[in-house]
Amino acid sequence: MNVEGSARVRPIVEKIRRIVEDDLIPLERELGKGFRPLLPALRAARAKAKERGLWAPALPEKYGGLGLPLADFAHVSEELGRTPLGHFTFNCQAPDIGNMELLLGHGSEEQKKAWLEPLARGDIRSCFSMTEPEHAGSNPTWLSTTARKEGGDYVIDGHKWFTSSADGAAFAIVMAVTDAAAQSHARASQIIVPLDAKGFRLVRNIPVMGDAGDDYMSHAEVVYEGVRVPQTNRIGAEGAGFLLAQERLGPGRIHHCMRWLGICNRAMDLMCARAAKRELSPGKPLGMKQTVQEWIAESKAEVLSSRLMVLYTAHKIDEKGTYEAREEISLIKFHVAGVLQRVLDRAIQVFGAAGLTDETPLASWYRHERGARIYDGPDEVHKSVVAKRILRAYGIDVG
Repeated sequence: MNVEGSARVRPIVEKIRRIVEDDLIPLERELGKGFRPLLPALRAARAKAKERGLWAPALPEKYGGLGLPLADFAHVSEELGRTPLGHFTFNCQAPDIGNMELLLGHGSEEQKKAWLEPLARGDIRSCFSMTEPEHAGSNPTWLSTTARKEGGDYVIDGHKWFTSSADGAAFAIVMAVTDAAAQSHARASQIIVPLDAKGFRLVRNIPVMGDAGDDYMSHAEVVYEGVRVPQTNRIGAEGAGFLLAQERLGPGRIHHCMRWLGICNRAMDLMCARAAKRELSPGKPLGMKQTVQEWIAESKAEVLSSRLMVLYTAHKIDEKGTYEAREEISLIKFHVAGVLQRVLDRAIQVFGAAGLTDETPLASWYRHERGARIYDGPDEVHKSVVAKRILRAYGIDVG
């Protein structure tokens, strides 16, 4: 395992760093006005990424990407995580990247032509519609949204929320129950729904800690009322929705964790620069305080150890597959999410009142990334899964 990345990915990361520093970080202060006003500048940055051969690093070359293995893409994701605009600019943003991986692995040729190819080009965006307000999101087998067969179509009825990035998306991949009598893990299927279909309604962009967001940076509540789509829009086998969701989430957690570490690295840069320059009194910078020094040292240790854990997990997925790395995937998910929250909290504390403002990206990250401990499975669920697996080796079956 090469912790600095392969010989191929290192110059790629350096080129990406230049665009992040020169084109994206200067735009961050404008984010308070919304995402949509930034689109002209971001389209220019996206064009630059394409021109420099940096587009869609996780996609195969057949689809205009770089075809990086997961362990290499982890280094890219870490660099892009240093700005909220990074992944979008290089067309490897959630939820699109997960949907592209799903279509690559399980989509029909017609689905790839109609949806994957324009998604890979960056012509359209997509969303993933699974979580429902009426049910615990930690149990993705418990859904009320249904897709009943009628002729050659599915007719979909249901209520979803946190359908992230639905505002402005061209299509959703919807988890819906296709066989209510089946075993719990085989009840649902994943179905492509164009968002201009009759019966689809975007109710609202949900405010997250007071920020509703817009366009790509939004989390929508949506309703499906008699939405009719062809059965050929189903991805994979009927009843395979849960299994496909689990397959989608494995690499996705690597993407998230390395993005979180990119945020941590940027937060540490900001924290250390503030500690070095901010004076409590003439000639006495904040960094002379032992407590601040401890925060910096603790953050460095936590970020470095987390990075090694995530890179090891990515390497294991590349070598042995997602199933063999399932324990490590759960470990990094809850561990890195906790590190992210602690590092951001320390950085804000070093900035004092300024840390609560939008003078830096810290406050925005603190609002939006608190969800890291909730989405893709709450930390508590991942901890329980890991502990049960460990205890079984000692002869204890805790269910």
